[in-house]
Amino acid sequence: MPSVANKGSATHPRVEADGPALTLQHEFTNTCDKRLAVSRRNALSLPAKVASTAVLASVAVAKVVQADSLPDGPLGIGLEGWPYPGPVEFLPMLAEGQPVRMAYMDFAPTAATNGRAIFLLHGKNFDSSYWEGPIGWLRAAGFRVIVPDQVGFNKSAKPDIGYSFEFLATNTMAIADKLGLGQITVLGHSTGGMLAVRMTAMFPNRIQQLILEDPIGLVDYRLYIQPQSTEKLVQAERNYTIETYRAFIAHFFPILPPAQYEPFVTWRMRVTQSSEFERFARASALTYQMIYRGPVVSLYSKIQPPVLLMAGEADHSAPLANYATPAARAAMPPISEAARIMVGTIPHGQLKLFPRVGHVPHLEAPENFKSTLLTFLT
Repeated sequence: MPSVANKGSATHPRVEADGPALTLQHEFTNTCDKRLAVSRRNALSLPAKVASTAVLASVAVAKVVQADSLPDGPLGIGLEGWPYPGPVEFLPMLAEGQPVRMAYMDFAPTAATNGRAIFLLHGKNFDSSYWEGPIGWLRAAGFRVIVPDQVGFNKSAKPDIGYSFEFLATNTMAIADKLGLGQITVLGHSTGGMLAVRMTAMFPNRIQQLILEDPIGLVDYRLYIQPQSTEKLVQAERNYTIETYRAFIAHFFPILPPAQYEPFVTWRMRVTQSSEFERFARASALTYQMIYRGPVVSLYSKIQPPVLLMAGEADHSAPLANYATPAARAAMPPISEAARIMVGTIPHGQLKLFPRVGHVPHLEAPENFKSTLLTFLT
């Protein structure tokens, strides 16, 4: 087990650029979804370097999935029946007095255990099936892997509350407590990265190592974007069509074949047909407010565990950027540029940049991401 004290450097961050309490319940993937799970797993695990020879096959897979396994029809706002790479368990809790359930997956290592546990924290617009590759890599390296769906997202409850990163961090650590875990390693992507920073600040003695994959929150969005009403953000969720939502998802993936990110479009547009969609839309709007109102920029310089900060150099995503004026949007640094600046403030930080890659390196550059991740964790 690596020592926190001897990882990284306080003055010279390394930069690389190259190329509990109640009973648990289980929700298993339906037998009828197994073929879909296999198809999506195969599609999502294709390395970007073979994309040129895989596009036609991926498109064929997508057509089969859409025609055979995903007929048009409503999908519950808890993504009930949407395939995940393992059984889903639920932790009951209270959210502003409302009883809710938080979903998570818990995977044992597939090789000799190293006695460590790692949490994978999802982004805002991504269901946790996209962690399938990293789950496999980490299990094979001896890690116990826990993959929560935050309250307000994916398979977890979506209460109408005032969301905060403190609330999400407390819930996530409640899962660690329920599982009897002491120190944990955390890998957070996008909004999950912003959460991971807040979580490390709240529980500094519980986080052994921290990995941030294209985290949002490297800048304070309040400096660039005027506040928006929650109702306006809800209406934006209502206004999406399959074409506009597909375009929104596509901007995260400059080099990933479209068939490989289409599942994110499929489940979101099926949810719009749910009788509970208004609750989904409001939860989405409220979590955007959480991002806007809960900056974490000032916390980076106080992080003590070793930090691996990773970013795609072609990642131009920023939450609520469409509400910024053109001048303000132009002044907002992209994630890779903000990461270059921020890594110098982290006491034990190092930076890895992925050329030509967008917002999700573990999907667009899986082998490079895997080797970088496992080297850091060793």
